[in-house]
Amino acid sequence: MSHLQNGILILDFGSQVTQLIARRVREAAVYCEIYPSDISNEKLAELNPRGIILSGSHASTYEDHQLRAPSAVFELGIPVLGICYGMQTMAVQLGGTVSWSDRREFGYAEVRAHGHTELLRDVADFTTEQGHGMLRVWMSHGDKVTDLPPGFKLMASTPSCPIAGMADESRRFYALQFHPEVTHTHQGAAILHRFVRQICGCGGDWLMGNFVEEAVARIREQHLRKLPGLRTYRQLGHGSIDAVEQRHTARAPGLAHAVVELLEVRRADGAVALGDYPRTRLVLLALRRVEVVRVGHKPSTRSPQRFEVGAR
Repeated sequence: MSHLQNGILILDFGSQVTQLIARRVREAAVYCEIYPSDISNEKLAELNPRGIILSGSHASTYEDHQLRAPSAVFELGIPVLGICYGMQTMAVQLGGTVSWSDRREFGYAEVRAHGHTELLRDVADFTTEQGHGMLRVWMSHGDKVTDLPPGFKLMASTPSCPIAGMADESRRFYALQFHPEVTHTHQGAAILHRFVRQICGCGGDWLMGNFVEEAVARIREQHLRKLPGLRTYRQLGHGSIDAVEQRHTARAPGLAHAVVELLEVRRADGAVALGDYPRTRLVLLALRRVEVVRVGHKPSTRSPQRFEVGAR
């Protein structure tokens, strides 16, 4: 069963802050995974996510005609949130228009909410004398949606971007020209929380700790039985495993090589410190002891130094 059945799939169109979207979703205690925007319709259906977020991009919809969301995004009957370029490709793919703007916005902006949509209802930083709910947000765009797709209504606006947000609530499609994932958008976390927890209906019971335990168990199930007995690390440097930005293989005599990605591994107080690279950490925790050698380099002639990667 896919974790995404109660989680969010993020389609990456090349934004520099896609990882921030994932971080905000996880801060809402919801599991998510990032996939490239050219994922196939078949794979998307197989993953069966509870909702989809379309990231931003440096591209323009009228210049890069290949950079589009898979059609299944809008056919699976699940909620979709488009952010920046994600909003623009949603608009173009569903019958709207995107145009170059002679008044580009990069930085702080104040956005007026419209239409009392489920996504922005009662979410505001301040209210004007006229009673309009306003949001302090971060914009970064040169293009803008100029015609709404059929079925959509206006959800947000600025003086220079009359369509800064749009929604088709019958299909649970929402889109924002600003970036809710960055801290400069003061209510950004609340907006993403509203989308993933209320609109998508994700349970909010996912914890990183639980995922680590599940992943370690899964890796052990898949790989540890293929590497019986204790293996060793081969020390390539004095006091450390020389494994910086290289690809390594974990060798087990007589067995197929298991590939391990390592960024940095250091020995400290008889233990191994892996840094902030959880996937590598999970693999090493699962395999306990392996012999690591640098690909493309001859192994050290020194005797391998033996130590164990302790599991928690």
